[in-house]
Parts: sequence; C-alpha cells; structure tokens
Amino acid sequence: MTYTPSELDSPFARLGGEESVRRLAESFYDQMEATEPELARLHELDEHGRVSRRSRDNFGLFLSEWLGGPRNFSATRGHPRLRMRHGRIEIGEGMRDAWLRAMTRALDAQGVTGDVRGFLDARFAEVANFLRNVPE
Repeated sequence: MTYTPSELDSPFARLGGEESVRRLAESFYDQMEATEPELARLHELDEHGRVSRRSRDNFGLFLSEWLGGPRNFSATRGHPRLRMRHGRIEIGEGMRDAWLRAMTRALDAQGVTGDVRGFLDARFAEVANFLRNVPE
C-alpha cells in the first residue's frame, strides 16, 4: 500500500512533529558539511565556515511547512518561491545529486523508514530535479 499524506496524517506528523523535523534539518546540514563541502559552500556560512544558524533555521521552518506542519515559514518569509530563491545558484545534475545524497544521509541518521520514507525520497527527488536550472 502506498502512503498518501492527509491533513491528519502528514509527513510532519509521521516524523514526530516540529522537534523531529528540526533535527532532520540540522542533520541535513551536518551531513552536507561532512560529505558535500562544495554544496555547503553555496550557503550562507558563519564565522567558523559552517552553514549559518539563519540558513538552518529557515530550512527547518520551510521543511516543517512543506511536510504539512505549521505555516511559520510563509508567515515570516513569504511564499517559498523555490525557483526564485535558488535562481542565483547554478543547479545541475551534480548539485542536485549532492543535495539528495545529503538528505538521504540525514533521513538515514534520523531513522526515517517505511512508507513515509519512500514518499519523502520520491518527493525530495522531484523537487531537487525541479530546481535544476543548467543543463549537464
């Protein structure tokens, strides 16, 4: 049986709510820094060369909303407009794949499995591919 999210059974709820999604966002950037440094350098960095707290918090808010949680990202940052927000960055297959590898490692580190994992793997791949803006 294939998982189909609903208002009462969202990926946000399946992952355990706000704290769990924030941990996933943190793990994503930790994985990126450890294994995809070229991708990490495209983000706003702090004085220690790590992806900034602001970037991490914004992604946590976005991810919570995108997964069916509170609409705090839109309330504070406006519509996500993913293509516009990523337009200044050249995103080809290599960057797409680096992003997906970091997210896969983060999902693994957080123990996300089962039907919600299959759903998330497919959705993350769709969005990552949608954001490609250069041919390779």
